[in-house]
Order: sequence, then C-alpha cells, then structure tokens
Amino acid sequence: MSEGTTLTLETTQGPVVIKMRPDLAPNHVAHIQKLVGEGFYDGVVFHRVIDGFMAQTGCPHGTGTGGSKYPNLKQEFNSAPHVRGTVSMARAASPDSANSQFFICFDNARFLDKQYTAWGEVTSGMENVDKLKRGEPVQNPDKIVSAKLS
Repeated sequence: MSEGTTLTLETTQGPVVIKMRPDLAPNHVAHIQKLVGEGFYDGVVFHRVIDGFMAQTGCPHGTGTGGSKYPNLKQEFNSAPHVRGTVSMARAASPDSANSQFFICFDNARFLDKQYTAWGEVTSGMENVDKLKRGEPVQNPDKIVSAKLS
C-alpha cells in the first residue's frame, strides 16, 4: 500500500479505518488527502445518517449544503460495488458536483453503483459507524474528531 492511503477517522464513537483506493478514483483520493492534510474534516459532523443505508459527513456547515474552497471534482465512476463499508462521494444532481462530502454504506446500496464515485472501504471500525446517531438532520450529531493519513 502506498504512503498516505490509509485514512483513520477518530469519531465520537471510536476509530474508523478506511483503505483509500487511488486505483479506482485517483483524483478523488488526492482531493481527500489534501483536505485531510489541511485539517478540513476535524470537527465535522455526520449530518445525514440513514439506518440501513449510509452515514454522510464532510459538510463544513453540518447541513449537507457545503464543500471545500476547491472546485468540484469530475466524476470517476467505477466498478466498485456499493456494499457494507464502501466509502463513496456524495454529490448534487450533477455527476461532476462531488467536493468534500462522502458517505459510508451501512448495507448493500447497489443502486448507487456507477453513479457515485467509490474511493475507499472500511477495513476496521465498522462497528463504530454502526453506532452513529441516526437522523436527517441528526440531532446532536456524532462527528469526526480528527482525520489522519498513514
């Protein structure tokens, strides 16, 4: 595994370790790595957590409306299935509108395949993702305390 492709999210429920997949989505992985390096995700909440579907984070406003100071990314749809533990980019209606928000699948969500850019998979700590408070929006949401690359 190359340097900096393991992302550890220290959440209010415990650590979540994600193996990043630059082989699937090199531009998205590079973008996430840049944001993590700048501390962008530190303190950001899981603002949309839907039981049996996914937990979404990455909005600096905590509302699902914001992104980073960088331009949106061109989609890198790939063959990775959206299954339990898949980490993928959230976006608006435009396929090229992903920026800083991403989600972690609780369960199979194969209807998202090839429509959202998958860029990683949870390798440990999925039980901590399972503990995140649910809601749309979440009241008193869990958050990413810190995000680090290794």
